[in-house]
Amino acid sequence: MPANSDKPARKDVTLTQLKYFITAAAHRSMTGAAAELYIAQSAVSTAIAQLEHTLGVQLFIRQPSKGLALTISGEQLLKDARSLLAQLDELTENVRTQDTAVEGVLRLACFVTLAPFILPQLISELGNQHPNLRIEVFEADFDETSKMLLDGTVEAALTYDFGAFQGVTFKRLYHSAPHVILPADTALARQEKISLSSLQGWDMVLLDIPHSREYFLSMLEAANVKPHIRHSSRSYETVRSLVARGHGFSILNNIPKSNSTYDGGQLRAIPIADDYAPSLDVCLTHPADVRPSARTRAVATIATELMQGGNSSTGTHQ
Repeated sequence: MPANSDKPARKDVTLTQLKYFITAAAHRSMTGAAAELYIAQSAVSTAIAQLEHTLGVQLFIRQPSKGLALTISGEQLLKDARSLLAQLDELTENVRTQDTAVEGVLRLACFVTLAPFILPQLISELGNQHPNLRIEVFEADFDETSKMLLDGTVEAALTYDFGAFQGVTFKRLYHSAPHVILPADTALARQEKISLSSLQGWDMVLLDIPHSREYFLSMLEAANVKPHIRHSSRSYETVRSLVARGHGFSILNNIPKSNSTYDGGQLRAIPIADDYAPSLDVCLTHPADVRPSARTRAVATIATELMQGGNSSTGTHQ
């Protein structure tokens, strides 16, 4: 048991008591304070008496003919109380502004492979519509994105819905369908759609990011395809370049408009015909227990306008 457990609990000073005290000090009268506050004089007197009792000091000298005079303690409290309430007013106004003004800094997490498809156009349009808003971006994998969102590092996040999030609210922007990625000069690459079973015996180049990895391998398992993973990489463009150079197939979701790779290789993205290759939802998320700020709401509105209907820089939205 704590050593001071037998001490009486300290009563807190309330904002109402301080407000009544400041008003009484301004009028040098309990009656004048009561009139300004539209309350009974007894309420003012009681509040100030309780304040004096809580602080253990006398704040006013009652002068029958001249009204109230502040003691030295009263003068100090008046100065500090006015400063405190001014800070409270500023704090309140700042919070209200946060909720209504689209300005300042929005810290936004983005799933690493989505960033080049979504962020450039989104940031540009936000700049056009809200020039006083600055976006600070954190690119990360799904687990890192989740952590930053839930610990308050970021206000919102753009990510795939892998079904593993807890405590967040999702706003779906679009479906992103998986595609088989093949070297452009192979016979399979000429098909309009492809069944995963036709990849049996092929080497695979795996985009090796947590949750993405399990997503890709699970659809191959459902198709009874056991790929030989020849190469794996956390880099989206490294995977594409390896595929274009004939090192195997891959599966990716968001597809660039260009079939060229950084090193000049050529490939083709082919929609998957099988039902067990589910699309992923690309979502804007924010903590479920936190009211989204005006900044977050602005991002949600503009992202929805850009992404729904396939108007982003992404080559394929399905």
